[in-house]
Amino acid sequence: MKEQIRYLRRAGKDDARALAQLINLAGEGLPLHIWQGMAEEGESVWDVGQRRARREEGSFSYRNATIAMSGKDIAGALVGYPIGGAPEAIDRDTPALFVPLIELENAALNTWYVNVLATYDGFQRRGFATALLEEAARQARAAGFRRMSIIVTDLNERAIRLYRKQGFRETEHRLIAKDGWETDSKHYLLLIKDL
Repeated sequence: MKEQIRYLRRAGKDDARALAQLINLAGEGLPLHIWQGMAEEGESVWDVGQRRARREEGSFSYRNATIAMSGKDIAGALVGYPIGGAPEAIDRDTPALFVPLIELENAALNTWYVNVLATYDGFQRRGFATALLEEAARQARAAGFRRMSIIVTDLNERAIRLYRKQGFRETEHRLIAKDGWETDSKHYLLLIKDL
């Protein structure tokens, strides 16, 4: 079988379906769990994800996404953006599910945050994730950042191996607040890489 031409491109609104699928893959089902509570009447959880991906603003927006292509097929995606210097407030109204994630993001101030890195099953172990991480590093440097960050669950061993191979190191961890999300993982790990 002939190898397809591989390349990266900026995402567009038309990529919303793939972005919703890939963020759910990267989030190990947590996005679908969250989107269930956000669905409006007549809207499926996937509709919610696509609506959010089509937004012009917000962290999970097509504007922050890069798509990996294999020929005409979407192979994977990256969503990355800066975490600024001011911590996000955590108050009594913050849902418990988000508290450990916000705490870890607050521990990664002034970094380029890789929020989503995922490839479809059929494109794994073919270099797409590495190419997307290299693109994240390029974007980070272009924006003036000297460090990158990523949060991963403790049982996502394949991803952890990739990140360590790429120079990320664990700096902190937090207990996962599952709040109905079905996962065997116990902790979120914050990984940082110096550029």
